[in-house]
Amino acid sequence: MKQPLAYIHPDAKIARSVVIEPFVTIDKNVEIGEGTRIGSNATILEGTRIGKNCRIFPGAVIGAIPQDLKFKGEDSLVIIGDNTTIREFVTINRGTVAKGKTVVGDNCLLMAYCHVAHDCIVGNNVIMGNLTQLAGEVEVEDFAIMGGGTLIHQFCRIGAHCMIQGGSKVSKDVPPFITAGREPLSYAGVNAIGLRRRGFTNEQINEIQEVYRLIYQSRINTSHAIERIREEIPDSKERDEILFFVEKSQRGIIKGYFE
Repeated sequence: MKQPLAYIHPDAKIARSVVIEPFVTIDKNVEIGEGTRIGSNATILEGTRIGKNCRIFPGAVIGAIPQDLKFKGEDSLVIIGDNTTIREFVTINRGTVAKGKTVVGDNCLLMAYCHVAHDCIVGNNVIMGNLTQLAGEVEVEDFAIMGGGTLIHQFCRIGAHCMIQGGSKVSKDVPPFITAGREPLSYAGVNAIGLRRRGFTNEQINEIQEVYRLIYQSRINTSHAIERIREEIPDSKERDEILFFVEKSQRGIIKGYFE
């Protein structure tokens, strides 16, 4: 249903079942999939691709140009997956020449006043609490949860299935499967409750805990911990995912916490 009080550019490609509420603005070069609902006063700008069955709440701005002085007007995109909810006054900026796109995956929940900056890649089933702010080129892997007011420095990576305490300042990479909290942000244990909810077995969780015991509680440096993990802990998907994440880290991972 196309609301007569909305502005819709004639070149926008909008599925027939999309619901558009009053005072929405939809620019050229926009595509919106079946079953999506766009709330009043939302603004969908050039270069935005929104999937099926999404809910965009009032006041959201999707596809604005990057807040990056290096941006020179190049063509770029915002890509939103299916079944994602974007609450009031969320802002998602287009990509730059760095990646050419900003991506938010399927089944995500971005609560009110969140910001996703240029060239961020947000995976599937991610939850961003109110006021969470992602700076440029942040990567967030599947099933990560960020508590309200989390601030994430540019180029940081947030691992899959991790949970970050609200109000945290993130300036290092946060490895997968863990909880992170305190000030400065530190390893606070394995996210066992979240992992059980997602079908991880006790054996898998115990193995993850053993990996992180060597990384964070053995009081040896990270490179030595990786050597011991390869020697002492059998191959598994979870072990290898952690090792890959840690070895790929450019900014370094968050530290452990000792009394």
